[in-house]
This record gives sequence, structure tokens and C-alpha cells, in this order.
Amino acid sequence: MSTSTAPAAVGRVAVVAHRRKSLGGGLDALRAELAGAGVEDLLWYEVPKSRKAPKKVRKALKKGAELIFVWGGDGMVQRCADTLAGADAAMAILPAGTANLFAANLGIPEDLPEAVRIGLCGRRRALDLGRLNGEHFAVMAGAGFDGDLIRDADRTLKGRFGRLAYMWTGLRHVRGELVATRITVDGAKWFDGEASCVLFGNVGTITGGIPAFDDARPDDGCLEVGVSTANGAVDWARTLGRMAAGRSEESPFVRVTRGRRIKVRLAAPRTYELDGGARKEVSTLKVRVMPGALTVCCPPSEVPGER
Repeated sequence: MSTSTAPAAVGRVAVVAHRRKSLGGGLDALRAELAGAGVEDLLWYEVPKSRKAPKKVRKALKKGAELIFVWGGDGMVQRCADTLAGADAAMAILPAGTANLFAANLGIPEDLPEAVRIGLCGRRRALDLGRLNGEHFAVMAGAGFDGDLIRDADRTLKGRFGRLAYMWTGLRHVRGELVATRITVDGAKWFDGEASCVLFGNVGTITGGIPAFDDARPDDGCLEVGVSTANGAVDWARTLGRMAAGRSEESPFVRVTRGRRIKVRLAAPRTYELDGGARKEVSTLKVRVMPGALTVCCPPSEVPGER
């Protein structure tokens, strides 16, 4: 069924799609939805990998796109958000990936007609992004246990088992080493000791659907900062249990705060990740919030993650 509600004055529309991801009736159904909604002169780009998406986003912007539909998961959204940060164009998310945490935190459903309707007729919100070592993220970033987990939940494993891939790789890393870690938040020393994981959150629910940051909002001009000292299966079982129950602050192995500028120094290089995408090993993380950097089409009513 095509979208029946005519779009508002959205300007020129573009689609940037990860062709290996699926949602509803697929990309053919997306074309039909947009045509049925009266979208004309559509710019259409497909990519085989998310890292090829920024080039297409830049091309769409150069051709005057004012609304860009992003088809894929959090990795695809992250690559596009990194390119759209500070631009006048709005992003509409079509959650077609293995992990769609940013969409879920904003109340955007895994329902193609409804996601298209939200993109064309929804409320546009200026949302914060995080910026880590020069690259933007929308959901979360982290290093240590988290980075190792994401790195090893490779494409083949994720493709076959989806979210279970994170569980499986997590079991392999519960004995991850503690590393001497020093963290400053807004210029003041906050943590100095051994840690197994450092996280930065822009929204509350992170990898694996865990509610890690109870008070996180993507429009408050701050990032949540968490550090874990859990070491071994028992510690991590207790920690993840508290987090899954929404009681992160009660864990003896977790400290949480919030800030605008964060710097982390690690005694040994660790893998870091952004929105589920593994990056290289580093010993320094420089993080800052970018208030209102990305305009996103959201449901018109009150939605989760809004302050």
C-alpha cells in the first residue's frame, strides 16, 4: 500500500540505500511508496557497503537534496550522519539493518510505509551528535571490551545470527584485560584507575538493546560517559544484569557521568567503535558533543529520547 498522505514542502528528495539490507517489501516497495506520495525528481543511490555512502550523500547535497532517506542500520546511519553534520538537509531513517538503535530510540518503527510517512510528514528535530577522534556518532562509541566485541562480531557472524552475534562475541571477551585509564570530563579529572571499558552515549539504549544510560537524551547538549571496572565472567554478568534492568548506577563496577568534552588516555592501545562499526586501536580518545548538528525526521507526537 502506498503512502496516502501528501508530503509537506520537503524540497528535493534523495535516497541513499545499502542494497544488502532489507525492510518490508524492499527497495522496490520504497520507490512505490515515494511515488505514491507524490515525490518527483527523486535522486537515487545504492551502495554495497556503508563506507561508500558518504560520497553519495555529498553528491546528493551538491545536487540540492533537502531531505535524504537513509536505508540501512546504525552503521549506515553513522556514515551518513557524519557527512550531514552541520548541513541544512534533513535525514529520514529507514531502519533496514541488523541494529537500528538510533531509529528505535527516536520512535521510528521497522515499518516501511510508516517510516516513509515520518520522513515526509514528520517533525524535524535538531539532534546532537558525538564526535570522537574527528568522526561523528549518533548512538554511542566505546573502547575496550565494547570495541573488541564489535570488532569480532564480523559481517559474516552478524549476517547469520544478527543480535546473537554480539552475545556470542561478548562471551569470548568477558576476560578482557584491565588497562590503566585516565579520563577528564570538561577539563577536570574524573577517573584514574584500571578499566575494561569506556562508553560514550548520545541515547539511552545501546548495543544489544541494553539500556545503559538511563537519563540520556539526544537533544540536551551533553554526552553520557560510562566506565566499567568489571573483569571476568562473574563481574560482567552482574554488570550487564544491572544494566539490562535499567539500574546501571547501582553496579559496583560502573561509574556514569555526563559532559561536553571528554579525553581518555589508555596505557595500552585498544580498539574503539562508533555506532557498531569497529575502528583502529588507539591510546587516546578525544570526544565532544556537537549540539543540534543533525536534523532528523521524527514522529510528530511526543517520542522517546526527547527533552
